[in-house]
Amino acid sequence: ASLAPVARAPAGLAGRGRVPRGARLRSPVALALVGAGSCLLARSFVGGALGVSAGTGRGARVARAVFGGPPAGRDTPIPDAPAPDATHFLTGNPMYPPWPAGMEEAMFGMGCFWCSENLYMAKEGIYSSQVGYAGGDINNPSYQDVCTGMSGHNEVVRIVYDPKVITYGDLLKVFWERHDPTTKNQQGGDRGTQYRSGIYYYTEAQKQLAEATRDKYQSELEATKAAGGRKISTEIVPAPTFFYAEGYHQQYDAKPGSRRYCGLSPTGATLPA
Repeated sequence: ASLAPVARAPAGLAGRGRVPRGARLRSPVALALVGAGSCLLARSFVGGALGVSAGTGRGARVARAVFGGPPAGRDTPIPDAPAPDATHFLTGNPMYPPWPAGMEEAMFGMGCFWCSENLYMAKEGIYSSQVGYAGGDINNPSYQDVCTGMSGHNEVVRIVYDPKVITYGDLLKVFWERHDPTTKNQQGGDRGTQYRSGIYYYTEAQKQLAEATRDKYQSELEATKAAGGRKISTEIVPAPTFFYAEGYHQQYDAKPGSRRYCGLSPTGATLPA
């Protein structure tokens, strides 16, 4: 059954989980929900979704109070997942495999998946892209499940690309330069384990290039002091099972009427060639 919204974002809210300067939420429930994190305030009004970004501490307690305990997942895809015959909003290509011969996959977690997909989906050489959930403890999670902070999933973008046109190294350059890989479980005002930095590799070659570029970028951060001395916290692990997010999240930033938002917080450093 769908969950009725408990609270909605204040009109004109510019960021996920951020209260406009000077605004006051006097209700104890509202204050608790703001403390729980960004999922609720950012997307409670998008497609009827409601979520609470939790993780640990106060947010987790609020999540349990709202959702009634840890999510259990399900044996079949979520009802709001893209239809099997769904096509990409920009490319018009399929959203589901099998992909054409020669295409390769990449998967990244770098904060809000609206933002991360937007960085890649219109680039030349991108055949298709999808946003979803990966790296958690249950099957077929919903957005509400992930926002409890108790499913263990990350918000990820999966990219299907033609390596003859755009390389994995090109994709990694965008990854490192367009978010902050040093802030564990956080990008800007978005906080929670679902916003962790992650590279999920499909081949040994991807793993080796991910690790090599990580080391190069760490050296650049130290040389430029771009991240205030922080170390990269990006997890680099084999690609876990990808579960499609709800249809209204797919290519969100490309669709008419989408709310312009990007919570990514780049360090300003560039990845050396």
